[in-house]
Amino acid sequence: MDFMAQANKRFGVRTLLVQGLTLLNVLTSAFMIWKGLSLFTNSESPVVVVLSGSMEPAYHRGDILFLHNGYSPIDVGEVVVYKVKDKPIPIVHRVLKVHTETETGKQYLLTKGDNNPIDDRGLYSRGQLWIDRSEIIGRVKGFVPYAGMGTIWMNDYPQLKTGLLATLCVLSLFSNE
Repeated sequence: MDFMAQANKRFGVRTLLVQGLTLLNVLTSAFMIWKGLSLFTNSESPVVVVLSGSMEPAYHRGDILFLHNGYSPIDVGEVVVYKVKDKPIPIVHRVLKVHTETETGKQYLLTKGDNNPIDDRGLYSRGQLWIDRSEIIGRVKGFVPYAGMGTIWMNDYPQLKTGLLATLCVLSLFSNE
């Protein structure tokens, strides 16, 4: 009887370890896919979710945008995602004007949300009149409408995110598959 109890206990620990390793495998695979996409698109964030209505009617809150950050010059009318130095959230807006230095070829951009009455100079860092090309995360190359609403809900309701993550962890640890 002791032998069976020990075997049962040991098998339970082994199963728990296998489930933990499976969870770790899923997380590292997702990370590797993200980093691979980042390298392929030359963008630190190859996929973003639109968080506001400033780009309506072109893009709505919750749309998922796919980005690529190529080396070719950016043109007026392109939709870009940029990140201003002291602000944590990237901004999705259309290029309104482009200024190119003749000696260096360096580009400076002025952006504006389609649904905004004025340009973005109020969103830039203090004293900044143009976005430097180095601040561009990527150009929008495609989108999936409203597919990112889950992200918005989890940001608006942090309890939802915590509950979902806890449920996924418990299910992955105690499932038999």
